[in-house]
Amino acid sequence: MNQSFPPPEPPADTASQAGYIRRFTRVIEYIYAHLDEAPDLNTLADVAALSPWHWHRIWQSVYGESVIETVKRLRLQRAAADLAHTDMPVDAIWPRAGYGSLAAFSRSFKDAYGMPPTEYRKSGSHKRYAAMPVMKEGDAAMRAVEIKTLAPAMLAVIPHRGSYMEIGKAFETLFGTLAARGLLRPDLRMTGLFYSDPTSVPETELRSAAGVIVPQDFPIAAPLERAELRGGDYAVLRHKGPYSDMKAAYDWLYGEWLVQSGREAADAPVFEEYLNNPREVPPTKLMTDICLPLR
Repeated sequence: MNQSFPPPEPPADTASQAGYIRRFTRVIEYIYAHLDEAPDLNTLADVAALSPWHWHRIWQSVYGESVIETVKRLRLQRAAADLAHTDMPVDAIWPRAGYGSLAAFSRSFKDAYGMPPTEYRKSGSHKRYAAMPVMKEGDAAMRAVEIKTLAPAMLAVIPHRGSYMEIGKAFETLFGTLAARGLLRPDLRMTGLFYSDPTSVPETELRSAAGVIVPQDFPIAAPLERAELRGGDYAVLRHKGPYSDMKAAYDWLYGEWLVQSGREAADAPVFEEYLNNPREVPPTKLMTDICLPLR
């Protein structure tokens, strides 16, 4: 998720930086915990313990979008996941997404995802991998995965525990932390590290981290933690489309490509590299490299 918006001026001292990071982390946690409620800027100012006259201007300069836009984006992302991975009726999805009618929800969803909700459920990008034929060596499906040898790298990360679909909370904290310290740059490579197997670990215990690849001299201080990316061979599958659709890509990568590739997975976490920014492009144009470590 490359950042192209200019970073705000950093606070004058480390104590002030830490204060802003704590305040915005509270706001992020509140938004995720109350996603079904209409956002109230005065309430969020109280959560942030900042002036209701000014706090939202600070937020928007840091995150590049208003709180209203953040909530709308997160609700539509959740709705897309519900359509792709559950049998929840559309009539139950649109009120939860904060819309007053199915027609309004359908228009907004189509603007973001390129098709109406019912069509997305039937033929969205999450169906792309299920439709692939059984692979044979050398065919187009096998060539969809590129074997790359990657160098080791250091990351600054914000750990996350719980549903992988909610790792966005950690990314928002990561953005806020980097912005408060004046460390956002257009060339930062945003990554997600996924340590747990979601097929065998309870959702509440899943471990992951939102991170950014950094040089060795990068200043890492709480709440940031240091992590390492293993060097070596990776199977890299480029996914185009919403983050909520990537479960199908993973199922295909593990269940089809890996078992027929002649390779074995290495004892290291899979990671994702986000090649563009969800604040700047619609979900249908998001580009993500899924990187599976190989022996």
